[in-house]
This record gives sequence, C-alpha cells and structure tokens, in this order.
Amino acid sequence: MNGFAWAAFAQGLVPCAAAALAVMLATFAVAVRRGLHRIVDVAWGIGFAAVALVSLAASSGEGDPLRRVLVTVLTCVWGLRLAVHIARRGRGHGEDPRYERLLSRAPGNRNLYALRMVYLLQGGLVWLVSLPVQAASYVQGPAGAAVWAGCALWLAGLLFEAVGDAQLARFRADPANRGRIMDRGLWSWTRHPNYFGDFLLWWGLFLFVADAPAAAAACLVSPVVMSLLLTRGSGKRLLERHMADRPGYAAYAARTSGFFPLPPRRTAGGPARR
Repeated sequence: MNGFAWAAFAQGLVPCAAAALAVMLATFAVAVRRGLHRIVDVAWGIGFAAVALVSLAASSGEGDPLRRVLVTVLTCVWGLRLAVHIARRGRGHGEDPRYERLLSRAPGNRNLYALRMVYLLQGGLVWLVSLPVQAASYVQGPAGAAVWAGCALWLAGLLFEAVGDAQLARFRADPANRGRIMDRGLWSWTRHPNYFGDFLLWWGLFLFVADAPAAAAACLVSPVVMSLLLTRGSGKRLLERHMADRPGYAAYAARTSGFFPLPPRRTAGGPARR
C-alpha cells in the first residue's frame, strides 16, 4: 500500500480543470469560425493529453517519477492517436448528424447553446474521467504489479481500438463496400471494437492508482462514467440508433455481440460469418 499526497492532488485539480476548459474554449472558437461543431470530437483526445501534461508539471516532486511519466505518456499516446484518427475521418465532411439534431433544438443562439451543451459538458467530462491520470502522479511509492497490469490492459485496449479503426477505414475506402455493413475482422466479434478498446484502456489507467486504496476509491467514478458513456451515453447507444435503419444492420446485430467480444452467433439463415 502506497501513500498519497492529498493536499498537492487537491491543488492540482484546478490547473487540470483549467487545461480541459482551455482546450474546449479554443476548439469552440475554431468551430464557430468554420461553422462546424463536429471538430469538438477531435478536441476530446487532445483535452486528455493536455490534462495529463499539466498534471505531470503540477505534481513535480510529489509522486513516483516512473509512474508519473508512464501515465502521462500512455494518456498522450491514446489521446493524440484518437484525435488524429477522428480528424482524418471527418476531413471533407459536413456537420455530424448528432450535433445537427442537438442544435436544431437550440432555444436561442445555436453557438451559445453548443457551448453549454457540448463544449463545457465535454470539458467537465474530460476533467472527471481523467481523475485517475491526475491522481497517479501523486501516488508515493514505486510502481508495483497493479501498474504493470494497467499497462497491459492499456495496451490491449489501444490495440483493439486502433486495429478496429484501421479495419473500418480500409472497408470504407473500398467503393465495392458502399452501403454495406462492416462485419469483418474484430467487427465480427463485437459491434463496437473501438469503444471496447476504450473501455479496457481506461480501466487500465485506473489501475495506476490501485495500490493507493483511498485514492482509488475516490477515482472509481471515472472509469465507471467512461464505461457508461461508451455503452449507454454518446457511444454505442447513439450510434446504434443512427444505424438501425441501415439495410442488413438488424441481421448483423442479431449475430454479433453488442459490446464484449464473442464468437459470432449462428443465425437462422445459416452459419455465422467470419
């Protein structure tokens, strides 16, 4: 069991919140200028990277140096990879239908409504979900088995997410697949390999504080919130609602696990597809 620098951690929460807010406000300014709020999705990963870097700087001399650097590097690698992937995927496209629907309900100025309901909300979520990343920098004592288990879970999650994204990008790049449902590779085992990868990854980062039990208890809300966002919030639930009317999606959903990877189920129409 390791010690934890509670007072320093509490002081560090403020600059980390400011970093998340600064990223979202800067993104809002760019989005208003371009008339395209979908770029807030790019800022999601950047926000986590910014918080991790600020936490590293704020915790100087407080926690174990190896743990501090390791959690910062892992968070930045994930956040920046995700930001680059989303930026490439959205290049040349118009507004995201999710934000179009949201802004169509704006009671007044659409941009100010987006600021409240999207940017400030996401900034708050970045700060909340990143609590284990922030707290890991204040754990006193050498990295133990929990940290290395967290690294392994983080790596598995990153590979699952990155491979799933790459498979989907190749599928969409082939004109022969236009209008078809992606049901190959990891996508034949789960309808959301990228979200499942995020799930693994954030529980892995949570393990960085597992050997400081009181801090871990205080931070448990973070991976729980991320898991709910992925499965019941803006992740799986909204995407499946958008996809529900696509030809072939019902059959795909009937044979493919909704979240946790499982072998494809056999359907009445014949053997499971691989």
